[in-house]
Amino acid sequence: MKPRVMVVGLAILVSSAGWARAASYQTTATDQEKAASSNNSAEAQAKNSSTAANSSDVKTVDGIMAAVYDVISGPPGPRNWDRFHTLFLPQATLATVEAKPGAAPELMVVSPDGYIKLAQPYFDKEGFFENEIGRRSEAYGAVTHVWSTYASRHTKDGKPFERGINSFQLVNDGTRWWVLSILWDSERKGNMIPGKYLKTVRDK
Repeated sequence: MKPRVMVVGLAILVSSAGWARAASYQTTATDQEKAASSNNSAEAQAKNSSTAANSSDVKTVDGIMAAVYDVISGPPGPRNWDRFHTLFLPQATLATVEAKPGAAPELMVVSPDGYIKLAQPYFDKEGFFENEIGRRSEAYGAVTHVWSTYASRHTKDGKPFERGINSFQLVNDGTRWWVLSILWDSERKGNMIPGKYLKTVRDK
């Protein structure tokens, strides 16, 4: 099947019949064994990237949120994927809800590398700027969950062509913040953004 470009929040993803859907996705025992045997220490995670993270990108929640939006935004052309990698844990996932009229929502899930492979061809041709227009966050221990409402534009000061909400799972390893997952859904008829998500509310 010829791939079709799908513009959905945080990313420009390409879907085709070959992509596994969440409804049929299962974590196998082998997957679990591999995950259990991997070295998940902060030191090992840092060594997985050839580029050291910018301290300002990962020192605070505000910093890593700003970095994610900044690194994917820009005029047509390449993005700084080395910087992108420094923001995500090796096990991280990025996922989007695909909603078709009259059909149950489907989920596309990719790794950071998968995101790069799918997004860069679009970024080569189109400008893409995404910024946060509202935030609700809650924290417990080393974990912070952020509902980050976004607006996407083709130019930095252009009219938004899409809005939606990115759901971020962030974790602090004692030295810095990491992105564990991002899941997003876009605004559309019957799925308008509630007013409470257009404000900024942080956990105290």
